[in-house]
Amino acid sequence: MKSLSTLMSLLLILTLFADLPADAQEGKTFTVEELDQMLAPIALYPDSLLAQVLMAATYPADVAEAAKWSKAHPDQKGDAAVKMVESKPWDPSVQSLVAFPQVLATMEQDPDWVQKLGDAFLAQPEDVMDAVQRLRAAAQKAGNLESTEQQTVVIEEAPQTQETVIVIEPAQPQVVYVPTYNPTVVYGTWWYPRYPPYYLPPPPGYVFGTALATGIAFGVGIGITNALWGGCNWGRRNVNINVNRYNNINVNRKLNVNQRNANWNHNANNRRGVPYRDAKSRDRYGKQVAGSDKRQDFRGRDSQRDASRDKAQATLKERGADPAKGREKLRNDPQTRERAQSAARNTDRDKTRAAAQNVDRGKARGKAQNVDRNRTGRTAQNRSGDNALKGANNAGRSRQQIDRGNSSRKSMQRHSGGGGRAGGGRSGGGRRGR
Repeated sequence: MKSLSTLMSLLLILTLFADLPADAQEGKTFTVEELDQMLAPIALYPDSLLAQVLMAATYPADVAEAAKWSKAHPDQKGDAAVKMVESKPWDPSVQSLVAFPQVLATMEQDPDWVQKLGDAFLAQPEDVMDAVQRLRAAAQKAGNLESTEQQTVVIEEAPQTQETVIVIEPAQPQVVYVPTYNPTVVYGTWWYPRYPPYYLPPPPGYVFGTALATGIAFGVGIGITNALWGGCNWGRRNVNINVNRYNNINVNRKLNVNQRNANWNHNANNRRGVPYRDAKSRDRYGKQVAGSDKRQDFRGRDSQRDASRDKAQATLKERGADPAKGREKLRNDPQTRERAQSAARNTDRDKTRAAAQNVDRGKARGKAQNVDRNRTGRTAQNRSGDNALKGANNAGRSRQQIDRGNSSRKSMQRHSGGGGRAGGGRSGGGRRGR
């Protein structure tokens, strides 16, 4: 029965696995469907704002705190707001977002989405940027992405790859409008019914006009000079940093580089303990955290012990005994594998037998307890009945005694009458004798 259950479970897993998209089967953290679903709410942001959101999402704990701060300071925005939080321990990419209260209020609605977005960008930056381009192309095809007085939409070739990309920039470099739109509408008919796009409704106070029902709506423009220092590098399909803008706003964390643009790198020390989703990211960024090289010491690592173990293994190899080869030989030996499988089967039978015995003992114990309860109940009932009928039993015995008394008197009377007659006979006989 257990083997059948295991087989059915394996078949179910294989069936589910077969239904997954090809890139999921290749071991990627997120599928194309999931990326399109995830990027839908922000793909139509201006490139500079989009880059800032992608970087900030890799620090979800900081985003949550920045959103609280922004809510507590509703009148603060732009460069001035960023200067107010320069002493906060948040990553600079997160600090920059306080310039846009609407963006933080939107991100605050779904912390899980924020973390997934950041994890996707860390694990698959090229795939994330490709998803943005797919979404922009769909919105443009649906007639909902075009140049306006708030933004400029340009189609150009990406450097290095010469691929056609859609670039979105503010119409005025120092005034940024945050677009608000419904992903289920702006992209036309959604192409993955099983993966509908994320929809984060616009926060109260940020909806203007009626354009949202059919396309993109814009609120009040926010004046910025240095708050946005990120940009989309469509050739590398990643984001970079405008060093001058960055250093002008982050005076306490300046970049010491002699170039205009620099590649952005995730700072694991600002992750604040939030776990990474995939093994590749954990291996890459987990080692960057301060003190990570000493964690093994707290887990019982002993450098002398490790050296002794390595020396012992080298000695065994010199003597022709290689433990690694021995383990490999055991794994590849059919007889060893058969013995292991036989032992596993025996173990399964023992477990099944033990489980059955436990069930039998449990049933027997339950029956015994029921019998004891029934006996105890009857005994209690009998005792209760004795007490309740005690007077009735005494009355019955009293009647029996009365009946026996009456019978005894009648018998005595009969005996007494018969004796008189006998005596008279003897008396008469005596008189006759005389």
